[in-house]
Amino acid sequence: MPNKGRPTRQKRDKERARQQKQRDKAQHRLETKQQKALSGPRGSNGEDPDIAGIRPGPQPLPAQWDIVEEVAEPAEENVQ
Repeated sequence: MPNKGRPTRQKRDKERARQQKQRDKAQHRLETKQQKALSGPRGSNGEDPDIAGIRPGPQPLPAQWDIVEEVAEPAEENVQ
């Protein structure tokens, strides 16, 4: 069985591309981290807007779920 030769040019190019991709990803992570640090808190008062106004315990039902009870008037029966 013959021994394998030196790594091919294609293999070196592939390894360089992988390393470049890792560097690009690291740079992107660093930029994202800096952007988040500069943006500050989410809301003007530091409260998360997704949970603003929610208090512990059961929440009130939204207006569309309010039950409106209709008063049914008794049907007039004709008694003869």
